Amino acid sequence: MRTGPEAAPDEPVYRILLIEDDDGDALLVEELLHDTGMRFELTVRTTLAAARSALAGAPIDCVLLDLHLPDVSGIDAVAAVRGMAPHTAVIVLTGLSEAQAGTDAMAAGAQDFLVKGKVEADLLHRTLRYAVYRSQTERAGAEAQAARLRAEENARLERGLLPQPILGTSTVRVTSRYLPGTALALLGGDFLDVVEGDDGLLHAVVGDVSGHGPDAAALGVCLRIAWRSLVLGGHRGEDLLHLMERILIAERGSQQLFATCTLLTLDQDSPSATFHLAGHHEPLLTTADGTRELSAAHGIALGILPEQRHWPATVVPLPASGALTLYTDGLTEGHDGETTRRLGVEGLLALIEDLPHTDPVTHVDHLIRRTHELNAGRHSDDLAVLRLDWNRGA
Repeated sequence: MRTGPEAAPDEPVYRILLIEDDDGDALLVEELLHDTGMRFELTVRTTLAAARSALAGAPIDCVLLDLHLPDVSGIDAVAAVRGMAPHTAVIVLTGLSEAQAGTDAMAAGAQDFLVKGKVEADLLHRTLRYAVYRSQTERAGAEAQAARLRAEENARLERGLLPQPILGTSTVRVTSRYLPGTALALLGGDFLDVVEGDDGLLHAVVGDVSGHGPDAAALGVCLRIAWRSLVLGGHRGEDLLHLMERILIAERGSQQLFATCTLLTLDQDSPSATFHLAGHHEPLLTTADGTRELSAAHGIALGILPEQRHWPATVVPLPASGALTLYTDGLTEGHDGETTRRLGVEGLLALIEDLPHTDPVTHVDHLIRRTHELNAGRHSDDLAVLRLDWNRGA
C-alpha cells in the first residue's frame, strides 16, 4: 500500500485500488495521484483474481480499472468488479484508440472513464472525487430504499398481528398492545385477536410463536388469520386448536417452530369465561378486590405432539364488572429491577397492585412501561397484551 502526501486534516483520505498489469502505466497513475495533492491510500493489483482479496478486505472508495487484464477484459471486467463491490466507485482506464470502450463501460456500471495519455492531475482529481460522491449517493439511496421496503413489510406484518376487533353488539372494551422485541422492527411471532360471533359470544386469542424475526412473524400472522376464519366458521375449543395446529405444521416447513396460545370465550349474559390453554399461561382477572391469576387446566403447545390433541376447557364464573388480561411472556420474563430474578407472575401482580386505578388504556401502558424500566434492556422478547373490560351494570 502506498500513501499520498499530507493535506489538511479535514480532507478525506481516498482509498484507491488500481487494477493494472502494466508497471509503466501503474507508475504514471501513482505519479498523477501525487500531483493532485489529495490524500490517498493506493493499493495496486495486476489481475482481477488478485484484486478480489483487496476488495473483500479493507473498504475501498474507488477502483481504477484497466480494461485489458490477463484474466478478464472489456465490459466483463467492469461487471466482475461491480459484482464484487457493488457500492464502490469504478473509473475505467482506456486506450487512445478505444473511443467506444469508455461509454460501454459506463453503461455497464462504471461511474466514469479516463483515456490513458490524456489525463492530467486536475482531471484525475475531479473525476475521482465526483465518482466517489456519486457512488456514495447511490449507496445512500439504495439503503434508504431498503429501509422503506423494510418499513412497508413491517407495517403489513403489524396489520396482520394487530387486526381491528370484530365487535357487534358487545359492550366489552378491548385494549391491545404489541411490541416487537428486536430494535429494527423485525417483528416476532406474538399475535392476538378479538371476534364477536353470531351467537353473541366474544372470542379472543393471544399466542406466541417460538423464535424471533420474519419467519416467526409470518407464522404468527398466518395463525391469527386462521383463528379468525375458523372462529367465524363456527369452530370452537379443541376442534379449533386441532385445526390451528394442522395449519402451523403445514406452514412452518422444515423449521421446528411451535406456538403457545390461550383461547377465551366470554359469555356476557352468564357472565362466564371458558379458557383453553395450549402451552400458555393463565389469564389475569381484575375485580374490585384486586387482580389475581386464574387457575386453569393446561394443554400442550401447538406443533410439539400433534397426535395428542388434548386441550381441556376451564369455565370460570365472572363478576358483573371486571377485566380479563391475556398476555405473552414478554411481560413477565424481563428482570425484576437490579436483581437477576425474572419478574414472573408474582412480580407482575405486585406491579399491578402498585399502579394507580386509571382507565384500561392508561393502565396497560403504565404496566408495560414499568416492566421495561425494571428490565432495563437486559432481556429482549416480543410482548402482546390483550385486556377485556366489561360492566353489566353500565
